[in-house]
Amino acid sequence: VQLQASGGGLVQAGGSLRLSCVVSGRTASNNALGWFRQAPGKEREWVTSINYRGDSTNYADSVKGRFTISREYAKSTMYLEMNRLKPEDTAVYYCAVSRYSSVTPRLDSYQYWGQGTQVTVSS
Repeated sequence: VQLQASGGGLVQAGGSLRLSCVVSGRTASNNALGWFRQAPGKEREWVTSINYRGDSTNYADSVKGRFTISREYAKSTMYLEMNRLKPEDTAVYYCAVSRYSSVTPRLDSYQYWGQGTQVTVSS
């Protein structure tokens, strides 16, 4: 399984970005998907997850109400819509495929990872 994340960039505080993650190699339609991020000098942290059916999501408190995760099965693609961005959202964002079908914030539940895309929010 390969994951290709894209859509990162430089944006001013209050702005928006949309990240995409294409999953290839085999179908992940039976797996939950997730986004994580890692800021310089910090550990990788969970941001959000979506279950295999796409009808259940959860979010870290720090992004709740600002970020939206979704998936499009026909394109084997997952999205992260990020609004009202803050400087503290600056990080490399990683997409991942879970071993399980339901949402989980546990990093060790995810077995396949993308290469990451940089998001920088200026103040």
